[in-house]
Amino acid sequence: MSKLGELSEQALELAEKLGEKLQLSGDQAGKWLQTGAALGVARAGAKTAKGFVKRNPVTSVAIAAGVGLLAFAAYRRHRREALEASVEGASKQIVARKQRGQPKALAPPPAKARKSRVGKTA
Repeated sequence: MSKLGELSEQALELAEKLGEKLQLSGDQAGKWLQTGAALGVARAGAKTAKGFVKRNPVTSVAIAAGVGLLAFAAYRRHRREALEASVEGASKQIVARKQRGQPKALAPPPAKARKSRVGKTA
């Protein structure tokens, strides 16, 4: 009976070790469980959406267009608010002064007239 006792002791030790490892990795197991559940929900949602699109293609296109318009409106509103928002801090406006000796407008130099070589031999 000693061999049977040894086997039961070894099995008990192995079970204790596994229990300790499971306790240490309990957080990871919860994360895996949440990830698996999220994937299952996403898969079921995709399957439902696919069936809806097959049955109602016109409605699906209208919904997609509406979502696109709402997203564009939100983007433009966010952009407009960002441009209108004041920047915190002190600033000073710098006024440009006219410098002396500078021409009013920089125009390209006039093109030189090309000499005609018609009828001339070199």
